[in-house]
Amino acid sequence: MSGLFGSAASSSASAANSTTGDISKDIALSNPPEDSISDISFSPQSEHLAVASWDKKVRIYEINAQGGSEGKALFEHEGPVLSCCWSKDGTKVVGGGADKAARLLDLGAGASTAQQVAAHDQPIRCVRMIDVPGQATPVLVTGSWDKTVKYWDLRQSNPVASVVCQERVYSIDSKNNLLVIGTADRYINIVNLDKPTEFYKTLPSPLKWQTRVVTCFSDSSGFAVGSIEGRCAIQYVEEKDSSSNFSFKCHRQTPLNSRDISNVYSVNAISFHPVHGTFSTAGSDGTFHFWDKDAKHRLKGYPEVGGTISSTAFNRGGNIFAYAVSYDWSKGYSVNTPQSVNKVMLHAVQGDECKPRPKAVKR
Repeated sequence: MSGLFGSAASSSASAANSTTGDISKDIALSNPPEDSISDISFSPQSEHLAVASWDKKVRIYEINAQGGSEGKALFEHEGPVLSCCWSKDGTKVVGGGADKAARLLDLGAGASTAQQVAAHDQPIRCVRMIDVPGQATPVLVTGSWDKTVKYWDLRQSNPVASVVCQERVYSIDSKNNLLVIGTADRYINIVNLDKPTEFYKTLPSPLKWQTRVVTCFSDSSGFAVGSIEGRCAIQYVEEKDSSSNFSFKCHRQTPLNSRDISNVYSVNAISFHPVHGTFSTAGSDGTFHFWDKDAKHRLKGYPEVGGTISSTAFNRGGNIFAYAVSYDWSKGYSVNTPQSVNKVMLHAVQGDECKPRPKAVKR
């Protein structure tokens, strides 16, 4: 997408050697939601972005080469929408929410209204479209606060399978044959989709505090975990790789003249770059950072964006990084005011921003 944000490459060249990134040329999505933004997701096939909101809607925007955006479709739930995702072919968008339902809009068929495709006994916190070996059609996975994960064939009204978790489902992600489920009480369940109804492994989160997000590596060999305590963990699935597991502090701030005090913020979102395998973290402190897990190195940190960041996503080519600036409820309802910002920003990924560090050649 050459031309995104004009000629930002020239200014980024001078910043290439700096560890502080530039957000001055980031462009706001036009006509954003009217309430808190809970989730954003790019189409795997085109430059379309789905945005889920507490205003009970999922909106679909088209992004052009200059970073401009136009609303193309929307559908409604009967309660706040907490998650959204795309089908692998980019023709369908699914939302899941507090109305205990998942709803699907078939853009490929030109549909203007969404159909309910899943139901739970409690709000649906996460939705993902996956391919299950042996299934001819894509499968929708829903994770709920009713402590279950259900698999849905979109041609049927009942789930084709389900698994019961130890606690409420807070976060789900999938890549290739890997499905990772993060729940309350810090349980992490790993599922091999060759056997989707059983846990391949269950482990306590490597982090000591509540799980906010789990995200699979681009190569599906492991996953990252973010917690409310300003920490991120890198965790491999197989025991043979366990020596590469580690965790690190992030999204923490030390006030001026207070060396002994650290303000700790939640890690709300982790996104892996589709090409380079590097990743981003974003949090309640209103900053985002790019990291190289293999080098255990921060590539870039960015200034505060003017509000908490609730969700992030890379587009299919990895040249756009979208982040939602929206109140994440981390300080309770009293801090949410009519003046609270709700916007989605588009950051053009330039030069080496997300490229891994060159590996040292051993002589």
